Amino acid sequence: MLRLEGIDAGYGATTILHNVSLEVQAGEVVTIIGANGAGKTTTLRTIAGLLQPTAGRVFFDGQDVTRLSAHEIVDLGITLIPEGRQLFPDMTVRENLLMGAYRKAARDRQDQTLEEMLNLFPRVKERLEQNAGSLSGGEQQMVAIARGMMARPKLLMFDEPSLGLAPIIVAQVFEVVDAIVKTGTTVLIVEQNVFHTLKVADRGYVLENGEIVLSDKADALLCNDHVRQAYLGI
Repeated sequence: MLRLEGIDAGYGATTILHNVSLEVQAGEVVTIIGANGAGKTTTLRTIAGLLQPTAGRVFFDGQDVTRLSAHEIVDLGITLIPEGRQLFPDMTVRENLLMGAYRKAARDRQDQTLEEMLNLFPRVKERLEQNAGSLSGGEQQMVAIARGMMARPKLLMFDEPSLGLAPIIVAQVFEVVDAIVKTGTTVLIVEQNVFHTLKVADRGYVLENGEIVLSDKADALLCNDHVRQAYLGI
């Protein structure tokens, strides 16, 4: 479904990603793990069309999407749930969710999708008419995930969904991710909580200093000595 070939990307004169290649098959859950500053968010932003690579190509469903704009990428079926949630705080939860149905293919089914999301997120249903800015961090993260699903994406990308959340809320977030996976949605997830992520993922890539240094099945990465020492503290 998704393939990156030799991607270089960064900000201004600073190159963050160096010759990054990876792929995600339809129905898979793939994770990118790495330390702060490794280039994980830059990878997702490049896929989403928010950054233009300086080298390499991005393919989605067999189409070269390297030079497409962010809104064109969304229309193709790629949705990014950004780090820090980035809701519209002065809009209601309902309004935030409906903003997620921007994609043309999602608009005709937005009422049906909204009902599905409220069944999946009962706490969100309770807060539907509140301003998003009044919600707790965990509730806001649930709204951000539901908003991403409102686009009915083919590929859903998570950028640090557990960032800044209490451990009990982190567990709830990963329960939601697991539920989304069971709907058949293809998922690419960046997350510093490596143990939880590898438990829900099929495969993973290790990104260090902007380069892919290791890739394997998730259970193999959990047993890998380098991953255990560098990211699991074992």
